[in-house]
Amino acid sequence: MDALQILQNTLPDLMLLDIEMPRMDGFELTKVMRADHRLAHIPIIMITSRTADKHREHAMNLGVNAYLGKPFQEDVVLAKIVELTDKTYAT
Repeated sequence: MDALQILQNTLPDLMLLDIEMPRMDGFELTKVMRADHRLAHIPIIMITSRTADKHREHAMNLGVNAYLGKPFQEDVVLAKIVELTDKTYAT
């Protein structure tokens, strides 16, 4: 089952995406989510091995909330999750 099928029935508090995913890449999924009024508010953290500025800028322009490179520090990811979900619940 792919991410879009799951998102039809389940609205997560946050999404962790990679650029490289089967069927639909992380950029494409971000575009779809930001264009869908039901999904547009969900924070997105992209975690990827593609750390070039052009990839980061593209992701941020599409609406990704945080962009982290691999390998990543677990505490950094957890801090971003807390930061973004606290913002979500505060509004």
